[in-house]
Amino acid sequence: MAKKIEARECTLSPQTEIILNSIADGVFTVDPDWRITFFNRAAEEITGVSASEAIGRPCCEVFRASICESTCALKCTLETKKPVINKPVVILRADGREIPISVSTALLKDESGRVIGGVETFRDLSLVETLRKEIVRQYRFQDIISKSPAMRQIFSILPEVARSESTVLIQGESG
Repeated sequence: MAKKIEARECTLSPQTEIILNSIADGVFTVDPDWRITFFNRAAEEITGVSASEAIGRPCCEVFRASICESTCALKCTLETKKPVINKPVVILRADGREIPISVSTALLKDESGRVIGGVETFRDLSLVETLRKEIVRQYRFQDIISKSPAMRQIFSILPEVARSESTVLIQGESG
């Protein structure tokens, strides 16, 4: 029988929750035992995990990032007391899709300045990655790279030429 995990939520003012739930970046907080104590709406959308499912669970079970087991950004921040900013990471969503993100971390302190956990913000980079791949595709054909309009025109017909029996030699300044 599965052990029920007690949910320990962060006590935030209603205004703070409204602010954190209105931003586009995912935000979650953890206690010293690495259990999630807050999970905003953007975190739900990006990970595919609801806040009610996330709160009280270890962050590595929910976040499922490529760095969780080896070079956890939050662990680094808690050990060094220094934030991690815009570290590129890949997470595995609840539906099994991989999503490129960037994470930033900071210490979570109480009113007296005592460290009570950590906070991580993360941004979905799927659109940025799609655009990057499109730009690379426009200026590259296999191992040939060019920004020349003439070469890009050749790139567009090369797949068609490759299906034929013809031999083609492309020459240019570099070869």
